[in-house]
Amino acid sequence: MIEILKAVLLGIVQGITEWLPISSTGHMILVHEFIKLNFSEQFVNTFLVVIQFGSIIAVVTLYFNKLNPFSFNKSLIEKKETLSLWIKVIIAIIPSGVFGIIFHDKINELFYNPITVALALIVYGLIMIYIENGNRKAKTKDFNSLSYELAFAIGFFQCLALIPGTSRSGSTIIGAILFGASRIVATEFSFFMAIPTMLGATAFKLLKAGLSFSGFEWTILLVGSLVAYIVSVLAIKFLIDYLKKHDFKAFGYYRIILGFIVLTYFYIII
Repeated sequence: MIEILKAVLLGIVQGITEWLPISSTGHMILVHEFIKLNFSEQFVNTFLVVIQFGSIIAVVTLYFNKLNPFSFNKSLIEKKETLSLWIKVIIAIIPSGVFGIIFHDKINELFYNPITVALALIVYGLIMIYIENGNRKAKTKDFNSLSYELAFAIGFFQCLALIPGTSRSGSTIIGAILFGASRIVATEFSFFMAIPTMLGATAFKLLKAGLSFSGFEWTILLVGSLVAYIVSVLAIKFLIDYLKKHDFKAFGYYRIILGFIVLTYFYIII
C-alpha cells in the first residue's frame, strides 16, 4: 500500500512538472530522494520514464480534435492543415531523436547528477526571465504561419533537454519564443512535440527492461501513469489559461529558487 501511495505522489509530480517549464527531472530527483520506491534500480528507472505515458495521453485527449486529421467535422482545408502540423512536429523531433540515440547514455553518465540539474534549473530560469524582459513581439501567432524551417530550428532546442534539469517543455518554449512564436503557439507546439518524443522514450525503456515485471510492478506502473494523466489534464489547462494573462517570468524565478534548494540539500545538508 505504501508503494502505491509513493506511485501516486510521483504521478502527481510528473503530471505537474512535465508540462510546466520547471523540469520534471529536477523535481523527480528531489522527491524520489525522500520517497524512494522499494524496487530494483532498473524498475525504478523504467517507472520514472513510463509514467510519462499518462501525460502523453492527456495531451491527446485535450487536443484530439485539433490533432486528428481524419475528423468528420473538419473541412478538407482543415484536414490538410492538421497533416501539415504533424509534419512540422515530426520535423521538429528529428534533431533530438538523432542526438538522443547517439549521446543519451553518455550524457546521463556525465550529467545525471544534482549539481548539473541545479545549475540547469538556475541558468534556464535566468534565460527565461531575460527573454520575457525583452518584450519580443510575436510574429508566429498560429500554426499555419509556423514554417517547416522554424519547426526544425525549434527541434534543436529540444536537444538541450537531454541535459537533466533543463526541461523539455522549457527548452522548446524558449526556442520557439526566441524565433518569434507567441507564448500559446510555443507552448502548444511543445505539447505536440512531446507526443512522439515521449512515446519513443517510453517504448524504448519498456523494451530495454524486457517487460519482465511482476504483477505488483505492473500495478505500480498503471497507478503512476493514471495519476500522471489526471494531473496532466489539469496542469495543461492551467498553463494555457495562465499564459493568456501572464508571461513565463514566474516560472523562471521558481526554477532559480528550486535550483538553489537542490544545491543546498545535496551539497550542504547531506
